[in-house]
Amino acid sequence: MGFPSQVNVVQAPAVEGDFASSNDHVSVVAGAGAFVAGANGVTVGRFAWADANGLVSNTGIGIPSGFVARRQDGLITTFLADSTMGIPAGLPVSLYSGFDFWVKNNGSTTSAIGNKVYANYTTGVATFAATGTPPTSGSATAATLQHIVSASTGGALPTTNTCTASISGTTMTVTAVGAGSVLGAGQTLTGTGMDASAVTSIVAQVSGTAGGIGVYTVSLSQTVTSTTITMSGGGLTLTGGNTTGVFAPGMVISGTNIPTGTTILGYGTATAGGAGTYYVDRPATTAATASTITATNASLLTVAGTVTGTFYLNDLLSGSGVDAAQYIVANGTTNANLTGLGGAGTYLTNKEQASELTAQTIGVYIGVETKWTATSVGAPGELVKIAGFV
Repeated sequence: MGFPSQVNVVQAPAVEGDFASSNDHVSVVAGAGAFVAGANGVTVGRFAWADANGLVSNTGIGIPSGFVARRQDGLITTFLADSTMGIPAGLPVSLYSGFDFWVKNNGSTTSAIGNKVYANYTTGVATFAATGTPPTSGSATAATLQHIVSASTGGALPTTNTCTASISGTTMTVTAVGAGSVLGAGQTLTGTGMDASAVTSIVAQVSGTAGGIGVYTVSLSQTVTSTTITMSGGGLTLTGGNTTGVFAPGMVISGTNIPTGTTILGYGTATAGGAGTYYVDRPATTAATASTITATNASLLTVAGTVTGTFYLNDLLSGSGVDAAQYIVANGTTNANLTGLGGAGTYLTNKEQASELTAQTIGVYIGVETKWTATSVGAPGELVKIAGFV
């Protein structure tokens, strides 16, 4: 431990994420190996979201799954560091849904007893305000929200999504990939010799070709000799690029032999949103080859006019006529066919707007109201006790 750089007159009451009382604490129920840190790891003392495969992140949409308490789950990975608040990708995470904890006030105003706690969609940090007043991050006076239909002149979706791989601990090494197959975070895995006591899923890719041959972190530690492994979902390959629009997670694709409702879950090699590979939620019943692929179930948000603040991924849209639960799911950083980088430009949302909106004021909320409330007073940057009742 390094030499202290300051001496406090009053000892700090706690550290972010500490239990604030000896009251019973309610954990989020999950099966064996169900909750593990996702590709970007998890920060203690913040709210977090778990996906359907148990991968946990401090970034999410809607109400968070729970709170990440400080219970020695972190792992120091920085050379010569004294401490950490990080849980690396692939390690177990415990989430709590009730009672007392300490959090840092990351807002700009002092908390008041009884204030609601708002969880930031981008970072999971807490801010405090009255009921029904979620924090905003940006606004544009001449924004539009239009339907978008994307198309590619050539695509394929095979009937199986497989690879050849071995597993040692939580490291999976993929040596070959089946024709048209794609690997991605969140996919569940099955194969001869794999542990059948719990679900094994891909947490993140460590190295190699995106979605292909390489090294991956998986959620359940085990030893498996080289074998054929089947990934949930299917592998989509677009060969024709974009003729219109963009392709992004959350969009529903259609085409010859494409099962109805097939949804894009993530990128393989197609990080630009055009030609390349994607992983989707199901394989084809009959192989789709050389098919024209279209994608819908999204809207294009164009931010224009007088723009204030910042438009972030996962922000909830607000404005007259904007459909409920409309979020930003892609921007110019995640999809090269979009131009929005936080300010003016184009963004993709998670659903098709019922009625298209012409130029008007559209804003975004960066946080969601939780069931937790402040039980102490704390200025910005100070610790605050919160309580959540189930």
